[in-house]
Amino acid sequence: MGSTKLTGVPESSRAKARLRGPAAVAARAAALAVGVAVTVAVAGCAKFDSALGQQWATVSFKPDTTISTMLEVRSDCNHIPNVRAEKLPKQQNEITMNGAVTYRTDNASDANLAQLQQCLQRYPSVAGIDFEDSGSEGG
Repeated sequence: MGSTKLTGVPESSRAKARLRGPAAVAARAAALAVGVAVTVAVAGCAKFDSALGQQWATVSFKPDTTISTMLEVRSDCNHIPNVRAEKLPKQQNEITMNGAVTYRTDNASDANLAQLQQCLQRYPSVAGIDFEDSGSEGG
């Protein structure tokens, strides 16, 4: 059974000796390891929780849609509140642009998402839109 130090009460020489022995060093190391593990777990949970709130919409285009048309669609539909276009790949070609027109919709309301759909439907080159969240990712 451990002892508790009372404020204003001096430690006995026996108690001081216990705090300096090899067992005390091992106990402090174990307590430090537990503290580090708890800190890492809490930080990991925070990252996990923030990842759970991620939502996005990925636009798919019909075959043979030009990159300039994809960029036009991306730009024209980026004005909707709570809908933000994601960065594009540095190298833009038919392969890298496939699925690259993506909007973050983390805070978007149903009305915001409906506005996005309406904007995208104005373009005959848009084949569809896939609304996803971090809970729908396979893994």
